[in-house]
Amino acid sequence: MKIILLCLTAYLLGAIPSGVWIGKLFFNTDIRNKGSQNIGTTNTFRVLGKKAGAVVFILDVLKGAIATALPLFFHLNISPLYFGLLAILGHSCSIFIRFKGGKAVATSAGMLIVYQPILCLILFAIFLITLYLTSMVSFSSVTVCVFAVIFVFIFPILNAPFLSEINWLFNIIVLGLASFIIFRHQGNLKRIRQKDENTVSFGLNLTKQKTFKKL
Repeated sequence: MKIILLCLTAYLLGAIPSGVWIGKLFFNTDIRNKGSQNIGTTNTFRVLGKKAGAVVFILDVLKGAIATALPLFFHLNISPLYFGLLAILGHSCSIFIRFKGGKAVATSAGMLIVYQPILCLILFAIFLITLYLTSMVSFSSVTVCVFAVIFVFIFPILNAPFLSEINWLFNIIVLGLASFIIFRHQGNLKRIRQKDENTVSFGLNLTKQKTFKKL
């Protein structure tokens, strides 16, 4: 019974639509009707501003982190990955907004922070570098997904201290999440090819996207 309740808690944590609720409570705005219409961090920055975007980012990361840590808090002999996955499922398919949701980048990062913090830091550094070069959050997210898949298979071969052996459950989850996130970015990738993707004011915009918008 405890495991079932904690699984439900993990899903409900992930299902909290931070951007939607903050937009409605403090700005009288439904971000699902503005900008890219996504409920995540990037669209919150674009529609509600930097402070709201930062808060939503932190909350979305915390959803994944807290959910992943639940079995550790309650000393359960079960992989934290399952709970992190439930939070990601909640974020992507939220019961609070008719089973719709976001692209799960920040919530997935929250899961990684708890389960593989060093790998998470490496991927975050890659995200920042890519963001500086391209000025695109979408492209940076997709790039991180590609590197995540490569790393979880290559690092054990290189005998990295934090990933010294292959964890097939973790690898399959990373591969699945990366594929899911890239799939959810298909519209962004199409706009990138057309050089019409939304960008941020930070960085070099090396691909010369036309829609150079400040978040």
